[in-house]
Amino acid sequence: MVKKIVLLAVLALALPLAAFANSSVDLTNTGGTLTGGAGGFTLTGSVIKVYSGVTGSNLGSVSFTTGAFTSGNVQTGGTLAAGGTFTITGNGTNGVPNGVIFSGTFSPGGLWSVMTLANGTHQYTLAAAIVDGSGHVGATSQLTLNTGKGFFNGSVGLASGDTSLSVPEPGTLSLFGTGLIGLAGVIRRKLNLV
Repeated sequence: MVKKIVLLAVLALALPLAAFANSSVDLTNTGGTLTGGAGGFTLTGSVIKVYSGVTGSNLGSVSFTTGAFTSGNVQTGGTLAAGGTFTITGNGTNGVPNGVIFSGTFSPGGLWSVMTLANGTHQYTLAAAIVDGSGHVGATSQLTLNTGKGFFNGSVGLASGDTSLSVPEPGTLSLFGTGLIGLAGVIRRKLNLV
């Protein structure tokens, strides 16, 4: 009898982990300056304009540093190493969380690509997977302003960026765990009556 109660208690504590629900957060950032070279890139001064459907002139910021190039180069494109930092900070406006929303690093294999437009000018895109210490994952794509007929020369403005994150819903987890504990109590009461 005691073994059954202990088993139910362990089950009640373990099962919520299996039911860990996820939702996504999508955001768009604009502006800022992307600087860098063979050692990687740094983005500063980029402002969040859209956060999960909420629009505003300044909802927070996106900043990052990447790992160094593992192949290719800054002018013609290449692959970036894992590491660096990727930080999304909300400012509490219009229901956006206040403070650090996501703090993680780049996964291996980020791509830096050049696009030559019909008029001979260039734009660059950085596309990469990101992950935080808890295993939450996301993806980001950052598009530079047009560099003109020349290639990237160490610094360029950012036109826009889009980032999608997978984030846990702790409320769902708590409700599920509470329900299981309640169910365990009901079963325990039935076992005591028999």
